[in-house]
Amino acid sequence: MKRESFATTLAAQDVYAMTELHATGAGAPDSYSLTADLYDFVVPYRNRQDVSFFVEAGKEAGGQVLELGCGTGRVAVPMARAGVDVVGLDRSPRMLAICRERLAEESAAVRSRVRLVEGDMRAFDLNETFRLITAPFRPFQHLLTVGEQCACLECVRRHLARNGRFILDLFNPSLDDLVGRKQGEEFGEEPPFSTPDGRRVVRRHRTVVHDRFGQVSRHELIYYVTDPDGREERLVHSFPMRYLFRFEAEHLLVRCGFAIEQLYAGYDKSPYGSQYPGELIFVARRAARGASRPA
Repeated sequence: MKRESFATTLAAQDVYAMTELHATGAGAPDSYSLTADLYDFVVPYRNRQDVSFFVEAGKEAGGQVLELGCGTGRVAVPMARAGVDVVGLDRSPRMLAICRERLAEESAAVRSRVRLVEGDMRAFDLNETFRLITAPFRPFQHLLTVGEQCACLECVRRHLARNGRFILDLFNPSLDDLVGRKQGEEFGEEPPFSTPDGRRVVRRHRTVVHDRFGQVSRHELIYYVTDPDGREERLVHSFPMRYLFRFEAEHLLVRCGFAIEQLYAGYDKSPYGSQYPGELIFVARRAARGASRPA
Protein backbone atom coordinates (compact mmCIF):
# COMPACT_ATOMS: atom_id res chain seq x y z
CA MET A 1 0.00 0.00 0.00
CA LYS A 2 1.23 3.49 -0.76
CA ARG A 3 0.05 7.07 -1.28
CA GLU A 4 1.08 8.76 -4.53
CA SER A 5 0.10 11.92 -6.41
CA PHE A 6 -1.55 11.71 -9.82
CA ALA A 7 1.69 12.96 -11.33
CA THR A 8 3.62 9.81 -10.33
CA THR A 9 5.23 8.38 -13.45
CA LEU A 10 4.68 4.85 -14.69
CA ALA A 11 8.36 4.13 -14.07
CA ALA A 12 7.96 5.07 -10.43
CA GLN A 13 4.85 2.87 -10.19
CA ASP A 14 6.84 -0.08 -11.49
CA VAL A 15 9.56 0.49 -8.89
CA TYR A 16 6.87 0.59 -6.22
CA ALA A 17 5.32 -2.65 -7.45
CA MET A 18 8.64 -4.44 -7.26
CA THR A 19 9.20 -3.13 -3.74
CA GLU A 20 5.83 -4.46 -2.68
CA LEU A 21 6.49 -7.76 -4.33
CA HIS A 22 9.44 -8.31 -2.04
CA ALA A 23 7.82 -6.82 1.07
CA THR A 24 4.46 -8.57 0.97
CA GLY A 25 4.12 -12.02 2.45
CA ALA A 26 2.65 -14.09 5.25
CA GLY A 27 4.02 -11.71 7.87
CA ALA A 28 3.21 -8.46 6.06
CA PRO A 29 1.44 -5.59 7.83
CA ASP A 30 -2.24 -4.90 7.26
CA SER A 31 -2.52 -4.35 3.51
CA TYR A 32 -6.01 -2.85 3.90
CA SER A 33 -4.87 -0.03 6.19
CA LEU A 34 -5.32 2.75 3.61
CA THR A 35 -8.41 1.56 1.74
CA ALA A 36 -10.58 -0.28 4.28
CA ASP A 37 -12.81 2.76 4.70
CA LEU A 38 -13.50 2.74 0.93
CA TYR A 39 -14.34 -0.95 0.66
CA ASP A 40 -18.08 -0.81 1.35
CA PHE A 41 -18.65 1.93 -1.22
CA VAL A 42 -17.09 0.13 -4.23
CA VAL A 43 -19.99 -0.30 -6.64
CA PRO A 44 -19.28 -3.92 -7.73
CA TYR A 45 -19.04 -4.94 -4.06
CA ARG A 46 -22.33 -3.24 -3.18
CA ASN A 47 -24.08 -5.04 -6.05
CA ARG A 48 -22.67 -8.55 -5.53
CA GLN A 49 -25.35 -11.23 -5.49
CA ASP A 50 -23.52 -13.43 -3.00
CA VAL A 51 -24.97 -11.86 0.15
CA SER A 52 -28.44 -13.39 -0.20
CA PHE A 53 -26.86 -16.75 -1.10
CA PHE A 54 -24.82 -16.85 2.12
CA VAL A 55 -27.64 -15.46 4.27
CA GLU A 56 -29.92 -18.22 3.02
CA ALA A 57 -27.23 -20.83 3.74
CA GLY A 58 -26.79 -19.42 7.24
CA LYS A 59 -30.50 -19.63 7.97
CA GLU A 60 -30.66 -23.18 6.67
CA ALA A 61 -27.68 -24.24 8.81
CA GLY A 62 -29.72 -23.93 11.98
CA GLY A 63 -26.75 -22.98 14.13
CA GLN A 64 -23.75 -20.74 14.55
CA VAL A 65 -21.80 -19.76 11.40
CA LEU A 66 -18.07 -19.09 11.09
CA GLU A 67 -17.10 -16.72 8.28
CA LEU A 68 -13.47 -16.71 7.16
CA GLY A 69 -12.30 -13.34 5.88
CA CYS A 70 -15.32 -11.44 7.22
CA GLY A 71 -13.74 -8.05 6.48
CA THR A 72 -16.08 -5.12 7.05
CA GLY A 73 -19.10 -7.35 7.66
CA ARG A 74 -20.49 -7.13 4.14
CA VAL A 75 -21.97 -10.64 4.58
CA ALA A 76 -21.82 -11.10 8.36
CA VAL A 77 -24.01 -8.11 9.23
CA PRO A 78 -26.89 -9.03 6.87
CA MET A 79 -26.66 -12.59 8.20
CA ALA A 80 -27.01 -11.31 11.76
CA ARG A 81 -29.98 -9.18 10.70
CA ALA A 82 -31.58 -12.40 9.48
CA GLY A 83 -31.28 -13.89 12.97
CA VAL A 84 -28.10 -15.96 12.46
CA ASP A 85 -25.28 -16.04 15.03
CA VAL A 86 -21.97 -15.33 13.28
CA VAL A 87 -18.32 -15.50 14.27
CA GLY A 88 -16.26 -13.42 11.85
CA LEU A 89 -12.55 -14.20 11.50
CA ASP A 90 -10.24 -11.80 9.72
CA ARG A 91 -6.54 -11.00 9.75
CA SER A 92 -6.91 -7.28 9.05
CA PRO A 93 -7.27 -5.11 12.18
CA ARG A 94 -8.42 -2.19 10.04
CA MET A 95 -11.18 -4.16 8.31
CA LEU A 96 -12.39 -5.46 11.68
CA ALA A 97 -12.41 -1.90 13.03
CA ILE A 98 -14.66 -0.83 10.14
CA CYS A 99 -16.92 -3.80 10.88
CA ARG A 100 -17.22 -2.75 14.52
CA GLU A 101 -18.16 0.77 13.41
CA ARG A 102 -20.77 -0.72 11.13
CA LEU A 103 -22.16 -2.88 13.93
CA ALA A 104 -22.39 0.14 16.23
CA GLU A 105 -25.14 1.47 13.95
CA GLU A 106 -27.17 -1.75 14.23
CA SER A 107 -29.70 -2.74 16.88
CA ALA A 108 -28.60 -4.43 20.09
CA ALA A 109 -30.11 -7.69 18.85
CA VAL A 110 -27.97 -7.65 15.69
CA ARG A 111 -24.83 -6.69 17.59
CA SER A 112 -25.36 -9.57 20.01
CA ARG A 113 -25.28 -12.08 17.14
CA VAL A 114 -21.82 -11.11 15.83
CA ARG A 115 -18.49 -11.95 17.42
CA LEU A 116 -15.32 -10.76 15.68
CA VAL A 117 -11.97 -12.52 15.99
CA GLU A 118 -8.66 -11.30 14.65
CA GLY A 119 -6.90 -14.37 13.33
CA ASP A 120 -5.24 -16.19 10.46
CA MET A 121 -7.34 -18.64 8.47
CA ARG A 122 -4.30 -20.90 8.19
CA ALA A 123 -3.96 -21.33 11.95
CA PHE A 124 -6.95 -20.68 14.20
CA ASP A 125 -8.36 -22.55 17.20
CA LEU A 126 -11.68 -21.28 18.51
CA ASN A 127 -12.39 -24.32 20.70
CA GLU A 128 -15.88 -24.76 19.26
CA THR A 129 -17.61 -26.17 16.21
CA PHE A 130 -19.98 -24.63 13.69
CA ARG A 131 -22.93 -25.81 11.63
CA LEU A 132 -21.67 -23.80 8.67
CA ILE A 133 -18.27 -22.37 7.77
CA THR A 134 -18.03 -20.00 4.82
CA ALA A 135 -15.27 -18.27 2.86
CA PRO A 136 -17.16 -15.64 0.82
CA PHE A 137 -15.57 -13.54 -1.93
CA ARG A 138 -12.41 -15.60 -2.39
CA PRO A 139 -10.23 -15.05 0.70
CA PHE A 140 -8.96 -18.62 0.26
CA GLN A 141 -7.19 -17.48 -2.91
CA HIS A 142 -4.80 -15.35 -0.87
CA LEU A 143 -3.25 -18.64 0.29
CA LEU A 144 -0.46 -19.14 -2.21
CA THR A 145 0.86 -22.65 -1.53
CA VAL A 146 -0.65 -26.09 -1.14
CA GLY A 147 0.73 -26.15 2.40
CA GLU A 148 -1.15 -22.97 3.32
CA GLN A 149 -4.32 -24.21 1.63
CA CYS A 150 -4.20 -27.55 3.45
CA ALA A 151 -3.50 -25.83 6.77
CA CYS A 152 -6.64 -23.73 6.31
CA LEU A 153 -8.77 -26.71 5.31
CA GLU A 154 -7.51 -28.71 8.29
CA CYS A 155 -8.62 -25.89 10.57
CA VAL A 156 -12.00 -25.75 8.84
CA ARG A 157 -12.52 -29.50 9.18
CA ARG A 158 -11.60 -29.43 12.86
CA HIS A 159 -14.13 -26.65 13.53
CA LEU A 160 -16.96 -28.18 11.50
CA ALA A 161 -19.79 -29.79 13.44
CA ARG A 162 -21.03 -33.25 12.59
CA ASN A 163 -23.23 -32.91 9.49
CA GLY A 164 -22.02 -29.33 9.10
CA ARG A 165 -21.23 -27.72 5.75
CA PHE A 166 -18.35 -25.72 4.32
CA ILE A 167 -18.90 -23.28 1.44
CA LEU A 168 -15.77 -22.37 -0.48
CA ASP A 169 -16.14 -19.44 -2.89
CA LEU A 170 -13.55 -19.17 -5.70
CA PHE A 171 -13.52 -17.55 -9.11
CA ASN A 172 -13.36 -19.85 -12.10
CA PRO A 173 -10.28 -18.79 -14.10
CA SER A 174 -11.01 -17.51 -17.60
CA LEU A 175 -8.43 -18.98 -19.96
CA ASP A 176 -8.93 -16.13 -22.41
CA ASP A 177 -8.28 -13.58 -19.69
CA LEU A 178 -5.22 -15.41 -18.35
CA VAL A 179 -3.66 -15.56 -21.82
CA GLY A 180 -4.71 -12.20 -23.20
CA ARG A 181 -4.34 -9.69 -20.39
CA LYS A 182 -1.25 -7.52 -20.58
CA GLN A 183 0.80 -6.88 -17.49
CA GLY A 184 1.29 -3.35 -16.22
CA GLU A 185 -1.76 -1.77 -17.87
CA GLU A 186 -4.60 -0.36 -15.79
CA PHE A 187 -8.04 -1.69 -16.65
CA GLY A 188 -11.56 -1.91 -15.26
CA GLU A 189 -14.32 0.54 -16.11
CA GLU A 190 -16.00 0.63 -12.72
CA PRO A 191 -18.50 3.38 -11.92
CA PRO A 192 -17.04 6.14 -9.73
CA PHE A 193 -18.36 6.42 -6.20
CA SER A 194 -18.48 8.93 -3.37
CA THR A 195 -17.97 8.49 0.36
CA PRO A 196 -20.04 10.15 3.11
CA ASP A 197 -17.19 12.58 3.85
CA GLY A 198 -17.33 13.92 0.28
CA ARG A 199 -14.45 12.12 -1.38
CA ARG A 200 -14.92 11.08 -5.01
CA VAL A 201 -13.20 7.87 -6.00
CA VAL A 202 -12.40 6.11 -9.26
CA ARG A 203 -10.96 2.61 -8.98
CA ARG A 204 -8.85 0.76 -11.53
CA HIS A 205 -7.03 -2.58 -11.60
CA ARG A 206 -3.58 -3.64 -12.68
CA THR A 207 -1.85 -7.02 -13.00
CA VAL A 208 1.78 -6.46 -12.13
CA VAL A 209 3.20 -9.99 -12.27
CA HIS A 210 1.69 -13.23 -13.55
CA ASP A 211 3.45 -16.46 -12.59
CA ARG A 212 1.85 -19.03 -14.89
CA PHE A 213 3.76 -21.92 -13.34
CA GLY A 214 2.84 -21.04 -9.76
CA GLN A 215 -0.68 -19.92 -10.78
CA VAL A 216 -0.17 -16.69 -8.83
CA SER A 217 -0.83 -13.16 -10.03
CA ARG A 218 0.08 -10.00 -8.19
CA HIS A 219 -2.68 -7.44 -8.54
CA GLU A 220 -3.09 -3.81 -7.67
CA LEU A 221 -6.36 -2.12 -6.85
CA ILE A 222 -5.71 1.55 -7.59
CA TYR A 223 -7.95 4.19 -6.02
CA TYR A 224 -7.85 7.69 -7.49
CA VAL A 225 -9.27 9.84 -4.71
CA THR A 226 -10.31 13.48 -4.95
CA ASP A 227 -10.98 15.15 -1.60
CA PRO A 228 -13.64 17.87 -1.22
CA ASP A 229 -10.87 20.50 -1.13
CA GLY A 230 -9.54 19.31 -4.49
CA ARG A 231 -6.52 17.42 -3.14
CA GLU A 232 -5.82 14.25 -5.17
CA GLU A 233 -4.34 10.95 -4.03
CA ARG A 234 -3.50 7.64 -5.61
CA LEU A 235 -3.91 4.75 -3.16
CA VAL A 236 -2.59 1.33 -4.18
CA HIS A 237 -3.64 -1.93 -2.57
CA SER A 238 -1.18 -4.58 -3.79
CA PHE A 239 -1.72 -8.28 -3.16
CA PRO A 240 -0.99 -11.73 -4.63
CA MET A 241 -3.79 -14.11 -5.58
CA ARG A 242 -3.63 -17.82 -6.38
CA TYR A 243 -6.10 -19.11 -8.94
CA LEU A 244 -7.36 -22.69 -8.81
CA PHE A 245 -9.03 -24.76 -11.49
CA ARG A 246 -12.11 -26.89 -10.88
CA PHE A 247 -10.53 -30.33 -10.45
CA GLU A 248 -7.54 -28.95 -8.60
CA ALA A 249 -9.88 -27.49 -5.98
CA GLU A 250 -11.92 -30.71 -5.84
CA HIS A 251 -8.82 -32.84 -5.24
CA LEU A 252 -7.61 -30.42 -2.59
CA LEU A 253 -10.89 -30.65 -0.69
CA VAL A 254 -10.96 -34.45 -0.86
CA ARG A 255 -7.33 -34.67 0.20
CA CYS A 256 -8.18 -32.66 3.32
CA GLY A 257 -11.13 -34.80 4.35
CA PHE A 258 -14.17 -33.30 2.63
CA ALA A 259 -16.87 -34.74 0.42
CA ILE A 260 -18.29 -32.37 -2.19
CA GLU A 261 -22.08 -32.12 -2.30
CA GLN A 262 -22.62 -29.30 -4.78
CA LEU A 263 -20.67 -27.19 -7.22
CA TYR A 264 -22.38 -24.04 -8.44
CA ALA A 265 -21.44 -21.64 -11.22
CA GLY A 266 -23.37 -18.74 -9.68
CA TYR A 267 -25.04 -17.50 -6.52
CA ASP A 268 -28.40 -18.35 -8.06
CA LYS A 269 -27.29 -22.00 -7.67
CA SER A 270 -26.90 -22.48 -11.40
CA PRO A 271 -24.98 -25.70 -12.06
CA TYR A 272 -21.31 -25.71 -12.98
CA GLY A 273 -20.95 -25.57 -16.78
CA SER A 274 -24.06 -23.48 -17.32
CA GLN A 275 -22.02 -20.28 -17.80
CA TYR A 276 -18.43 -19.36 -18.53
CA PRO A 277 -16.35 -18.62 -16.69
CA GLY A 278 -18.79 -18.24 -13.81
CA GLU A 279 -17.81 -19.02 -10.24
CA LEU A 280 -16.56 -22.07 -8.39
CA ILE A 281 -18.85 -22.34 -5.36
CA PHE A 282 -18.24 -25.62 -3.53
CA VAL A 283 -20.57 -26.95 -0.85
CA ALA A 284 -18.80 -29.69 1.09
CA ARG A 285 -19.17 -31.70 4.29
CA ARG A 286 -16.79 -33.59 6.51
CA ALA A 287 -16.05 -37.09 5.29
CA ALA A 288 -14.48 -40.05 7.03
CA ARG A 289 -10.76 -39.81 6.57
CA GLY A 290 -10.33 -43.29 5.20
CA ALA A 291 -13.20 -42.85 2.74
CA SER A 292 -12.18 -39.51 1.27
CA ARG A 293 -8.44 -39.10 1.52
CA PRO A 294 -6.10 -40.83 -0.90
CA ALA A 295 -3.31 -42.95 0.50
